[in-house]
Amino acid sequence: MLAVEHLVKDYAGTRALNDISLTVADGEFLVLIGLSGSGKSTLLRCLNRLVEPTSGRIRLGDVDITAARGADLRRVRRNIGMIFQQFNLVKRSTVLTNVLTGRLGYVSRWQSLAAHFGEDDYRRALVNLERVGLRDRAHQRADRLSGGQQQRVAIARALMQEPQMMLADEPVASLDPATSHSVLKYLQQINQEGMTVICSLHFLSLARTYGTRVIALKAGELMFDGRPDEIDERRFQAIYGEDAVEVEIR
Repeated sequence: MLAVEHLVKDYAGTRALNDISLTVADGEFLVLIGLSGSGKSTLLRCLNRLVEPTSGRIRLGDVDITAARGADLRRVRRNIGMIFQQFNLVKRSTVLTNVLTGRLGYVSRWQSLAAHFGEDDYRRALVNLERVGLRDRAHQRADRLSGGQQQRVAIARALMQEPQMMLADEPVASLDPATSHSVLKYLQQINQEGMTVICSLHFLSLARTYGTRVIALKAGELMFDGRPDEIDERRFQAIYGEDAVEVEIR
């Protein structure tokens, strides 16, 4: 279980997160929604300490993430997969090489510098590419793939960590609607296999389709925590504002 207790994050006098407390049970597909600047990305990045919280506590099982330092923090990050909006692939490298970088947290420093991986790592990479439907693209350059395919490579890379939890920061924001569903279905499949997924999205329609639970943020405040179907027009406008387009709540 993930537990967030009274989390605060300030940026140069601006409060991005204000006293956020929540728990996430193992196996949930939790979707974070809210306008740009609401604190979704900050919350996700605090969970794996890519962003340092100003105060508060984050625990994953028995591990205090906020107290982790050095090798302990490395183990924490190894246990939490991360998928980014812009894929973060090495475009000139092959798909297989990009996926293998997900094992860097398991190899020694000299092995990581030399990009030296064992046979088991190569087998695992091909298995994870098969999981996202890209086994036949293993030896292509990453920049030859479509945006949706690149994001699926990023999912396979994150799976190489063998994480307990997967974070996805606006993973479909730069993709068209059909491709967005394709990517989210892979995250849904991972979740149905037992992995906790926490994913930030802009559209409530996607949250309703894939999320088992929704948390809404507005200006760093927790506005809603519940089932996707509990967000009616009144709650939608409280989250997104009075001028929000009504079609988004259908």
